[in-house]
Amino acid sequence: MASKSFPAAYQATAGSPLSVDRAFYERVALASGRELVDSFVIPIRTGRAWEVPAGHVFRLLTVEGPQVGDLNIWNRHNPRERFWASRTRQLQAAHVTTFDRLWSTLPYLRPLATITSDTLAGYGTDEYGGRVHDLLGTRCDPYVNKLLTGRDFDHHCHSNLVRAVAPYGLTEFDVHDLLNVFQVTGLNAEDKYFMRDCPARPGDHLEFFAEIALLCALSTCPGGDLSVPLWGPGARDPIEVCRPIGVEVYRLDPGVLEGWSPPKVADYGGAHGMRLNTPPWENPASA
Repeated sequence: MASKSFPAAYQATAGSPLSVDRAFYERVALASGRELVDSFVIPIRTGRAWEVPAGHVFRLLTVEGPQVGDLNIWNRHNPRERFWASRTRQLQAAHVTTFDRLWSTLPYLRPLATITSDTLAGYGTDEYGGRVHDLLGTRCDPYVNKLLTGRDFDHHCHSNLVRAVAPYGLTEFDVHDLLNVFQVTGLNAEDKYFMRDCPARPGDHLEFFAEIALLCALSTCPGGDLSVPLWGPGARDPIEVCRPIGVEVYRLDPGVLEGWSPPKVADYGGAHGMRLNTPPWENPASA
């Protein structure tokens, strides 16, 4: 018997930013004459941060085969505005692909980036209910690892990201919930989070269009392709299934961007029901 599907809670109205101009992003994905302006490879169990100007494209590649990565994104000029994984999960999906957008935190709430190309889009849903490019979970970190194993380990994704953003003046407090790229996850029959082996092959990619100027950071997960258990029965060091991830940044021909402009921040102006510059006894919110 086919499973029932309940309607999504968050429904787009006409003209909403959730109603993506697919023709534009298809034009971006297929644009010829791209200029490669930055390219590097992030070694295993490390992290790196990089800048992407507004209107540019950046691509993450599994250069040697399956490997998951943990992606953080900030407004390059205001790191208080950063990727909001949980709201993106509600507005888009728990696993994202082409035409999905990565949304920023309050009070800004606007698309930071839009996915333009995904070579793993055909993965779909596997026999366990798993899907790729995960927003259900978050980064591995040394604190949980210490709880589970009693040991210190300095190369979890949280730590890799902390080191990556330090040159930009950011700290551990700026590292946030993220997009697990190339990672297959789901919820099992007990409604518990599971991770399974990465399906990516050499040359697979996930590509994004930068809606505003971005600072990005990526960790190459110490779990590698997640084919080896990290905790519990059978757990062992999976270093033999760890691989690098490549990053490429492209400048587009100005003609491709015709009609596009960076999204504005949310225009809510209600001040949360508070009247400013009034004594507390006249402000209902102070009651």
